[in-house]
Amino acid sequence: MRIATWNVCWFSELFDRHDNLLLDGEWSKVYNVTRKEQAEAIARVLRTIDADLVLIIEAPNTGKSQSTSRALSRFADTFDLRQSHALIGFESETHQEIAALYDPDSVAIEHDPQGGMVGHAPRFDQRFELDTDVDSAAETHVFSKPPLELAAETALGPLRLIGVHAKSKAPRGARTEAEAQTISISNRRKQLAQCIWLRQRVDTHLRAGEDLIVLGDFNDGPGLDTFEKLFGRSGVEVVLGGDGQEQLVEPFTGRWREGLRGATAATARFYDREAKRYVNTLIDFIMLSPALAARTAPVWRIWHPFDDPECFDTPALQKALLQASDHFPVTVDLLPTP
Repeated sequence: MRIATWNVCWFSELFDRHDNLLLDGEWSKVYNVTRKEQAEAIARVLRTIDADLVLIIEAPNTGKSQSTSRALSRFADTFDLRQSHALIGFESETHQEIAALYDPDSVAIEHDPQGGMVGHAPRFDQRFELDTDVDSAAETHVFSKPPLELAAETALGPLRLIGVHAKSKAPRGARTEAEAQTISISNRRKQLAQCIWLRQRVDTHLRAGEDLIVLGDFNDGPGLDTFEKLFGRSGVEVVLGGDGQEQLVEPFTGRWREGLRGATAATARFYDREAKRYVNTLIDFIMLSPALAARTAPVWRIWHPFDDPECFDTPALQKALLQASDHFPVTVDLLPTP
């Protein structure tokens, strides 16, 4: 069984207000790529990675006249993808939904939100109280993009999945360096609170002995910025689990923890206008509960157009990855062990 997570940037801009796919020569929001080229590139990548379930981050919008599931189903039908069904959970306040695109012949899923009971973390569409600025007064935190909680029936047995698009720490709207620093610290606090919230939910599932996958775009990674020193660890490390906690399994953050940053993996590639060059970063993850990892011999892969040999040696696939999004898919293959 193959599970994937992929942030498809500006996916919503490929549809009109009634979820009709725009396959034309107008420019997409991806630099120097038309809407037709981006749509075809997304389809090529999805067909190539061939996952049974893909968590789509920044999926098409759900709103007054739009439906994420309808848009994705139409996309799959247009390009004859086996991942023909789509599902979302709680709607986002933004035009960036979290959705599951899946093959109904391989997996059955339903939106199954948890939480809200006494002694448990709140449901992800509710509010979370946590003091992150050390003033002895808790702040209220919410998800603008509530995580997608799925109950799945698979050939491996029942699985729980939590799809995540955590708070961005980018200082958008800052006009001065001082404003940028203030916004960055504030965003870091919000992002960290979301990850603590997520970790509380992870602990609940682990205590219940459930097989769990946490996946998505965390907008964070170990050692990603200097502000991490103010808080001691990254949000990703919080979700993975620290000392004294049962830790989720994920292969790429370990390279950072071991100091091998020159050899680290990357899941996204952004253009730095100031430096006039592309910058790689590791912010998309698939994490497994220990018991699930122990019995499925997991194999992870980042479909990076330059770092993955097959992607690099296949010009059409490499081009599609670059035209489709500034993030690249992450997959994990799960096989039952004897």
